[in-house]
Amino acid sequence: MNRFLATLVFARVAESGGFTAASRKLGMSVSSITKSVARLEDELGVQLLNRTTRRMALTDYGQEFYERSVRILAELEEAEAAMREANLSPRGRVRVVMPFSFGRVTLVPALGAFYARYPDITLDLNFSDVAVDLIEAGYDVAVRTAEVRDARLVTRMLTRGPQITAASPKYLAEHGVPQHPEDLQKHNCIVSRFGPEWSYRTKQGRELKIRVGGNLVIWSGDAVREAAAVGLGIVNATWWLLRKDLEAGVIIPILDEYVTEGAPVSVYYPVNRHLPAKVKAFIDFLIDITQER
Repeated sequence: MNRFLATLVFARVAESGGFTAASRKLGMSVSSITKSVARLEDELGVQLLNRTTRRMALTDYGQEFYERSVRILAELEEAEAAMREANLSPRGRVRVVMPFSFGRVTLVPALGAFYARYPDITLDLNFSDVAVDLIEAGYDVAVRTAEVRDARLVTRMLTRGPQITAASPKYLAEHGVPQHPEDLQKHNCIVSRFGPEWSYRTKQGRELKIRVGGNLVIWSGDAVREAAAVGLGIVNATWWLLRKDLEAGVIIPILDEYVTEGAPVSVYYPVNRHLPAKVKAFIDFLIDITQER
């Protein structure tokens, strides 16, 4: 049995969620895929997959073998890539997905400097606030404002800061300034995709969970910021999202003594010890422009 091929086939079945999808990715017949996995199970002496007529799922043994297989296959790919890309300048296409707000406020204004440094790289950018499976969707890099635990991915934090509650001077002049988190229940709060439960911490370290409400629910981080800026209500978001409007005085922070730590902004990319030069160049650039601020 070709163990390398069998391991590769099993990994693609696990990632694709079935034999048919894996057969399309590998260009093999479904019967060949099925036999390969069955022979691998016989060789290992354990069942890797639970199969029914409706679905397929990894067993505990299968999950462990898959995580190890991903690393082994990645190392083989890295060895080949390192040889191919040795002494080459960064070039080629890099597929990236990131939140609208991060892309518009942080990356796009810096693209001139990026292309001055790396003229042979083509960036294929997708701005989306919806989390996607980085590997399944075929992206090289993702930026997310959340903690993601995935054995297939490397995580590097770009920045983090406090979770800020803020509103425009106009809104606060018309409706008053909340003095305690519980006062938010009397205000029009702009609810984001993270939900209506906002977290706070007292000086004594006690955690508060306040359920807010309002007449506006927005799933885009950028639109949440803009809605607060024009006086539509109170917003609760990371400092990173609001920082430019805070600096300009377009919105004003409130409830400062109750702030909590916000979610980090991190870059994610597939496990790959020897990153392609083009991907490494883009990740290093993201680190540069976030550390400058």
